[in-house]
Amino acid sequence: MKGVKNSKIDPFFSKAKQWKDEFQKLREIVLDCELTEDFKWMHPCYTYKNDNIVLIHGFKEYCALLFHKGALLKDPHKILIQQTENVQAARQLRFTSVEQIDEMQLIIKTYIDEAIEVEKAGLQIEFKKNTEYAIPEELQNKFVEIPDLKVAFEALTPGRQRGYLLYFSGAKQSKTRESRIEKYLPHILDGKGMDD
Repeated sequence: MKGVKNSKIDPFFSKAKQWKDEFQKLREIVLDCELTEDFKWMHPCYTYKNDNIVLIHGFKEYCALLFHKGALLKDPHKILIQQTENVQAARQLRFTSVEQIDEMQLIIKTYIDEAIEVEKAGLQIEFKKNTEYAIPEELQNKFVEIPDLKVAFEALTPGRQRGYLLYFSGAKQSKTRESRIEKYLPHILDGKGMDD
């Protein structure tokens, strides 16, 4: 039994300027694994009983299969890539040619089959809690200086807190961290996230 092809997605493949042949090959392989083809986040997404398994997407340097719960896969070949250190669940298999995809076909299918098993078993990713993100010293000092700031920060949603912590910690120099914190003080005190 093959997966269910969705004709609504054909334009994505036919209009692709880059990676056209690679996308077609990946589509064949994924559909061979009996997944349902859907279109989510502007990309072909393959599901098992409505659970997202894998997504096909392309970048300038490579095209990739993105495993939604890739962090749970065993990855015996050590080929799964974590896009950035802040990506907790998803992992990519990257390709730069049809030949490479052809050679890896069996391995790709093994990984997809394992991803389906992960869904069948109902496994979930343990996301880091915000308490596991380091609070930069400069922010801790501000909390001491302005107790209201600490109260306001802790009242923010976990996503907003994480956004600030990643942004503040992202600066290499203490001076830069301090100026970033200063800039966003009014936001935090108003209960707003960085983008609000």
